[in-house]
Amino acid sequence: MKNWLEPYRIKMVEAIRLPPREERERILREAGYNLFMVRAEDVFIDLLTDSGTGAMSDKQWSALMRGDESYAQARSWFRFYEAVRGFTGMEHVLPTHQGRAAENLLFSQIARPGFTIPNNSHFDTTRANIEFFGAEAVDLVIPEGRDIHLDYPFKGNMDLDRLETLLKEKGSKSVPLCMITITNNTGGGQPVSLANIRATGELCRRYGVRSSWTAAASRRTPTSSSGGSPNARI
Repeated sequence: MKNWLEPYRIKMVEAIRLPPREERERILREAGYNLFMVRAEDVFIDLLTDSGTGAMSDKQWSALMRGDESYAQARSWFRFYEAVRGFTGMEHVLPTHQGRAAENLLFSQIARPGFTIPNNSHFDTTRANIEFFGAEAVDLVIPEGRDIHLDYPFKGNMDLDRLETLLKEKGSKSVPLCMITITNNTGGGQPVSLANIRATGELCRRYGVRSSWTAAASRRTPTSSSGGSPNARI
C-alpha cells in the first residue's frame, strides 16, 4: 500500500495565519497583483522562492551548531571546498551568499557595452546584472515555451536555430557567454532536455563561445541565477 504521509517529522513549528478569502483578494488588489508587494505575514503558503523558506532538518540544525565559524581557514570551508571541487572539478572556488551575488561578480568581468549574452530565458536578477554592466540579455526559448496552453515536455529548451543566427551575426568576440537556466524559471520552471543542453554546448563550441548552465532550483553553480519554483503565493 502506498504511503501518502511525509516520511519525516518537523523539528520546529511556526504559527501562520490564513486570512479570509475577502481579505486575501483585497491584499492582492492593493499590491497591484505584484506578489513581491504582499507582506509575508499575510501569506499562508509561500511558493515565491525555494531559497531557504522551509523548515530545516535535524541534520541541518546539528550542522549549524557544529559548524566552525572561524574567520579564516575554518574546517567548514575545507569541507565545502572539497564537495564543490569533487562535483565540478574546478580548482578555484569562490562562495557567495546568493546566486545574484555570484552573477554580479561574473558579469563585472565579462559583460561590457556592445556584448550580447543569450539564454533560454534570463531570470530577473541575471538580466539586471547583465544590463547593469551594459551588455544585452537575449531570451531564446523555443516557441513552444511561450504557449501556456500547449502540452509539451521540454518547454524550457533553447531555440537552437535562433541561437545559431545570433552567434553568426554577433560573433564570438561580442558573445562572452551563452547560458541555459535549469529549470527555466522565467518560463514558469519549465524543464530543459539533456539533448538540448548537449546541442547548445556543441553549437557554442563550434562558434568559439563559452557555455554555462545555471541551476535555478537545485542550487547552486558558480554562475547560478537566483530564484526557484514558479512564483506563487497563496
